Amino acid sequence: MPRTDPNNITRYWWDRHTSGLSLMCADFTTQEYPPHTHEAFVIAITETGGSVIKSRGAVEQAHSKALFVFNPVEPHAGWMGRSEHWRYRSLYLTQSAIDAVAEGLGVEDVPYFTRNMFSDRDLITGFLSLHQALEEGRDIFRERELLFATFGKLFDRHGSGGSRIEPAPRDRDLFDSVTALMNDRYADDLRLEELSSAVGLTQFQLIGLFKRSVGLTPHAYLTQVRLNRACHFLRRGLPIAHAAAACGFYDQSALNKHFKRCYGMTPLQFAKAAAGATVH
Repeated sequence: MPRTDPNNITRYWWDRHTSGLSLMCADFTTQEYPPHTHEAFVIAITETGGSVIKSRGAVEQAHSKALFVFNPVEPHAGWMGRSEHWRYRSLYLTQSAIDAVAEGLGVEDVPYFTRNMFSDRDLITGFLSLHQALEEGRDIFRERELLFATFGKLFDRHGSGGSRIEPAPRDRDLFDSVTALMNDRYADDLRLEELSSAVGLTQFQLIGLFKRSVGLTPHAYLTQVRLNRACHFLRRGLPIAHAAAACGFYDQSALNKHFKRCYGMTPLQFAKAAAGATVH
């Protein structure tokens, strides 16, 4: 009988806003999956090591440069092979989640996948980022943005059939309307679906509009708006924790992370410099 690592991590939870989406983190030293199916649409990404996957009569290697996609109720099996370690993340979308993704992309039918393995580095990075963001559960805006952007790319690049995903219109007025809303309500718990609905776009179309207009995602643009306001509050001497809350960041650590990434210094260093103190 196959055995699993007693320290194996297997966590499942539901996305707070998309019923029918669950996640799994797995870390195996020995494991064998007999032929089985899921009612859900499955995405699997290997982080470390690998395994052997069998589906549709083909045997393929799971590794960090391979993305696996399984249609609902599509039989597949897996085992460790020669690998001594296999750590991977997977997403499971039942019909309600598939419908929600289709709605966010503005399509009626999602595609069918005629292959299971794709060597697409961009998508592998995207799905890992999506999984990690959902696991952290700290930034719903970014979760939704990654969800629709990544599935949109997957469907466009590798799906067979389904509906055409319409690009966002090239309309400066729409962009100006959304950014005005961001600047007015940066402190609120803004959601991607709320912004797209305000200008009559799907969430996927809104992402495309921002990428073409300024080369940023909506989440990145909103983060920059919030950072600009944080600088304003810090110059006025507002405590860092209060500035984080006033600008719509999850907490002070979230402000610290984004501030350091964008400006190369911490909010504390910025505040000291603004007050005329020596920055160490």
